[in-house]
Amino acid sequence: MADDRQRPRRRGQGELEALVLEALREADGPATAGWVQERLGGDLAYTTVITILTRLLAKGAVTRERAGRSFAWTSASDQAGLAAHRMRRVLDAESDREAVLASFVTGLGPNDERLLRELLGRAGSEGED
Repeated sequence: MADDRQRPRRRGQGELEALVLEALREADGPATAGWVQERLGGDLAYTTVITILTRLLAKGAVTRERAGRSFAWTSASDQAGLAAHRMRRVLDAESDREAVLASFVTGLGPNDERLLRELLGRAGSEGED
């Protein structure tokens, strides 16, 4: 006999991190894990929120400061910054950086390639100042 109960939808990789970062960016200042948990609707266990915040701290995406016996957390990175950090980690894990970058660039569409050229041009001209 089949079990007809619905299982909760499993979140995609990084989805919880993105939700926690979004909540922290909406805070008026440093926020506690309890505040983040409440902001996300309370369906996450407090320990899960702490685990996510700790992982984000290790990635440099959040900072924390002592607040009594616990911590108050602040977003140090936006979603784009977190994605860029993940991309750098992948690149750093590979032995042939040139091959990885070449494969990435050749896989870009024309608009993304144009945008990347513009960004590299801006970065180059800022380094000359």
